[in-house]
Amino acid sequence: PGVGFATLITLVALALGAAQEPFFDYAVLEPLVLALLLGLAVRALWPPRDIFLPGIGFAAKQLLEFAIVLLGASLNLAAIVDAGFQLLLAVVISVSVTLGAGVVLGRLAGLSTRLSILIAVGNAICGNSAIAAVAPVIRAKKQEIASAIALTAVLGIGVVLTLPALISIFDLTDERYGVIAGLTVYAVPQVLAATIPVSAEAGQVASLVKLTRVLLLGPVVAIFAWLARKDDEGEATTGLSLGRFLPWFVIGFAALALLRTASVIPAGLGEGAKDASRILTSIAMAGLGLSVDLRSVRSSGPRVALVVIGLTILLVTMALAIVTAMDIG
Repeated sequence: PGVGFATLITLVALALGAAQEPFFDYAVLEPLVLALLLGLAVRALWPPRDIFLPGIGFAAKQLLEFAIVLLGASLNLAAIVDAGFQLLLAVVISVSVTLGAGVVLGRLAGLSTRLSILIAVGNAICGNSAIAAVAPVIRAKKQEIASAIALTAVLGIGVVLTLPALISIFDLTDERYGVIAGLTVYAVPQVLAATIPVSAEAGQVASLVKLTRVLLLGPVVAIFAWLARKDDEGEATTGLSLGRFLPWFVIGFAALALLRTASVIPAGLGEGAKDASRILTSIAMAGLGLSVDLRSVRSSGPRVALVVIGLTILLVTMALAIVTAMDIG
């Protein structure tokens, strides 16, 4: 019953997401975020009965892990080669600095290390998907996941609305603006929303840069899995099997990404897996929302918002510095 309840909430979220598209050409709030927010609201107004709890827990954990595996089938690692060394270097620098700065800023703001990591990976890589992928390997609490996704997504909308102002302020070419948008904007749909109104070229460049960021998700998840395992063991893990070194869903994610890159998984099937992953992740977020007391999220809200704003300013400043120093675009 719990999985069905979470699925019902997800169907409402999908309908609300689709209802936004005629007005904005994309979902300002993605169904994944809406499912989480609706789950939180339902939990606050009508706490689920005990009969729903096992299914809700299954949706929030096992379905999320399976969704992460399916996401790998949509990633073609050849895009890293297409991006070229200069853009790849720009992305690696941006992601690395954002990850480090996010953890430091979060700790300075009094947030837990886990929540700081979630905020950092969400802003550094690909938003909600990155947060959802890293959360299980660092054993993040449900309220930490909810805080990171909800507040980062909402504040990310402001970036989409204000980023085009940089074009006139810094006299940016379409290509250079596309690189900056690809390095800074929170999630893939928002990248297109921030660039396509400017030009098709800006949208194409931004999409390539953003995809390169997304492809770093696997290595980043693996690194945090290793760090978490090392912390559990009390020392560096040596002589361990791959299955013990990495969670099963990280191995599955990497395997499907390699199969997609080798064209064993065709592009059409990869896109289908991506859509299925989004739906399963939305169901998982609904389950997560149904599991979390809204008061626990609200208590850390202002500090999370402060860290996200600080990271956003850092990302934009760093992107401007990178394209200028490397003379990109």
